[in-house]
Amino acid sequence: MPVVDLDDILGARPDDPLPALLREDLDRLSVAELEARITALQGEIARTRRKIDGAVDHMASADALFRR
Repeated sequence: MPVVDLDDILGARPDDPLPALLREDLDRLSVAELEARITALQGEIARTRRKIDGAVDHMASADALFRR
């Protein structure tokens, strides 16, 4: 059975800010604004990594529980 990608059915999430963020013109930003942007993005990276770690831990816990 082929794997179905929900994006193919539903389209990209309209509330996903990543495509707009990647297209944003950085030339209009000052050095201070660019540094603030980097700080904000690093915070978002850390938050995303914590979410991934939590999901992996949750999956490992579930696997351990059902393996018994």
